[in-house]
Amino acid sequence: MRYYLCIDDTDTMETKGTGWLMEQACTEMEERGLGQFSRISRHQLFVHEDVPYTSHNSSMCVEITACPSADELVRYMQRYLETRAAHGSDPGLCMISDTLSEDAWQHLVHFGLAAKTTVLNKKLAYALAKQLSVHLTEHGGTGDGVVGALAGVGLRMMGNDGRYRGWHHLGPAGTVMQSGEITRLCTARMILDENGNPLADSVPVILQDRIKLIRRNSQPVLLTHPGTANEDRHLLSKDMLKKY
Repeated sequence: MRYYLCIDDTDTMETKGTGWLMEQACTEMEERGLGQFSRISRHQLFVHEDVPYTSHNSSMCVEITACPSADELVRYMQRYLETRAAHGSDPGLCMISDTLSEDAWQHLVHFGLAAKTTVLNKKLAYALAKQLSVHLTEHGGTGDGVVGALAGVGLRMMGNDGRYRGWHHLGPAGTVMQSGEITRLCTARMILDENGNPLADSVPVILQDRIKLIRRNSQPVLLTHPGTANEDRHLLSKDMLKKY
């Protein structure tokens, strides 16, 4: 069985971010035999003056397999947030299995997409979680992080949203490397053009100094755009990746 685990709003401006906290938690839980953890994905939510957030309003989600006890894992994460989340933050935790019905899956995806463009609140999040029998809990402060935690799960399950945590560095910006070699070094599934078509391994691609994987069809991929010459392919820059 596969599980989806998402946390949100665990930091303040003076502390390390939610992605860092999730990474530390996954490392500790894997060492304790609580499961095997995928790459962490970051999901951008609505930035609006009526939405409380620390810096960028994004939640962090991970998939878990080989989990002997979902209840034990949830208890561990609850204790982790209550003791490790920053004082003054408003942590939320969501965890669900992939055995949800198609209808329930659609509701979660809809909530996640709505959270990218609309001001939502705890009442709506808890109502949906109760309706779908999804684990959703708050662990400090106002608990507003439950909104992002539930939304992040829906967006991860959708498979076409988010950036993976971490950067890859293969050389200075402007370096040219074949697509297949970039894919191998970045452990990406493939490199896509602006129309979503995969590049052949032999296609030369111009690097950025910092390379970020994004999530497409539930896989880690890289995106390119055309340069001034038709044959040029450039990986997306950091600024271009901000919308993902």
